Amino acid sequence: MFTRRDLIAGAGAMGVSGLARPVSAHGAGHGSAGHGRHALAERFDQEDFDPAVLAAPETGPLPIPPLLDARQSAGKLHLTAAASRHRFAPNFPTSASYGYNGSFLGPTLRLTRGETVEIAVENRLPEMTTAHWHGLLVPAWLDGGPHNAIEPGETWSPQLAIDQAESTCWYHAHPHHATGWQVYMGLAGMLLIEDGSGERLGLPRNYGVDDIPLILQDRMFTVEGEQFFRAFPRERILGLRGDMLTVNGAISPQCSVPAGLVRLRLLNGANARNFHLYFSDGRSFHVIATDGGYIRAPAPMTGLTIAPGERFEILVDFSDGAEVQLRTRDDSLESRERLGRLSTVSPSSGNQSNQAGTMLHFRVDPSLPVAGNRVPERLVSVPRADADPVFTRRSVSLEMWPGQGGGLPGESRVTTGSGPAMSINGRRFDMDRIDFAPTLGSVEIWEIHSALMPHPFHVHGAHFRILSLDGRRPPAHLDGWKDTVLVEEHAEVVIRFDQPATRAYPFMFHCHILDHEDAEMMAQFITV
Repeated sequence: MFTRRDLIAGAGAMGVSGLARPVSAHGAGHGSAGHGRHALAERFDQEDFDPAVLAAPETGPLPIPPLLDARQSAGKLHLTAAASRHRFAPNFPTSASYGYNGSFLGPTLRLTRGETVEIAVENRLPEMTTAHWHGLLVPAWLDGGPHNAIEPGETWSPQLAIDQAESTCWYHAHPHHATGWQVYMGLAGMLLIEDGSGERLGLPRNYGVDDIPLILQDRMFTVEGEQFFRAFPRERILGLRGDMLTVNGAISPQCSVPAGLVRLRLLNGANARNFHLYFSDGRSFHVIATDGGYIRAPAPMTGLTIAPGERFEILVDFSDGAEVQLRTRDDSLESRERLGRLSTVSPSSGNQSNQAGTMLHFRVDPSLPVAGNRVPERLVSVPRADADPVFTRRSVSLEMWPGQGGGLPGESRVTTGSGPAMSINGRRFDMDRIDFAPTLGSVEIWEIHSALMPHPFHVHGAHFRILSLDGRRPPAHLDGWKDTVLVEEHAEVVIRFDQPATRAYPFMFHCHILDHEDAEMMAQFITV
């Protein structure tokens, strides 16, 4: 039986062998067998990887992704996934990257409840991709998971009927074995659902001015300024984590805000890192929404943890005119309160990864329009988590076996290369296997267990309510509809299954540490 101490020790012993050095987005070839990943590989020693050789990044203005509103384009939107080059800071060289309709990340999509939108996704990449609508409640054949492959040169054009509450969702690549690679390269963007609730509540909604999308990520760079990606044993265990903090594809940028209430839409688009956010002057803010939409009432907080795949909307009052920074605390495993002091081994390459840092600099611009300074007392009505009759209970165990060779207990070690094995309920992901088959329209309780380290758990095509986290009721800011939850050790969630899924097109459930997902910590279900 492995312990969390074994996990950290195993990661340290593996070191950083097998590093891959990015060279160009235009090179030829493929990754290791089964990955379908565009090869940017050239072996080099650890000492060649030295981010300190790069100049300290200058802070530039926060990039605001273009807004594509389906109501203004007759219900038709177009996304083109392509290779490019991107500059993460004004004084940095450009780096090989992927993006939708641009060099890195993608436009913000705005969809309206009650309408049907067609989104054409064109693949101009040198590899297969998909486009997953994370948080969107649509049938599984429209979900954009691994079964919705878009080959190079092809276009996928799903028609999506929007029928869910106002919320902040997102979209990202989800090809089997290459999700971490493609998201890291830039294939992600924000997706907003509107139903008129925000307007009725008087919430800030001037996009890019007092309603600001913030995609939080981290990156590593080579001495040439290229994005540095690797998926070897150490990263498979602890997840790929970087030493540079980025927002909307820029390193620690500056954001101008009005002298009043501002709505920040926070998305953790990182491969593995949790962000533990707070403001440099200790000011409080109010959480108003999570993955599936608004919570009952604004929850005042001074700090917020957001795991990969999660979204939160917060209201921040900048009426005092002071400059302030949005910062994150350390996320190295030895700093996590529940893990205790297991080891001094860093979860990354010893290059200051996972340490605290500044995400974003805020400066008040008095010339910007102010919508108001009033935080609503109430938001929306949210039913009790245990209000519906439960059909059944299921157990989901997110497991890691960090031994060399990757074999699970009792099975032959048939992985490609050496390294850790990942599984759910003792089974690696198999695209041809159905793991669960809940009844369409039913409600179930899933008990989720995290092995060795905290895992962000995500379910496709369904929303859930959290019943308990490690035996305790969820805090107020998590008492709403979710699709992703950070499970430290144990969680209970109540899930509604209202979307159809077939054997040809099932839904996924998996850890949203993308390196774990790619290493088979994923399973799938249909509705019957």
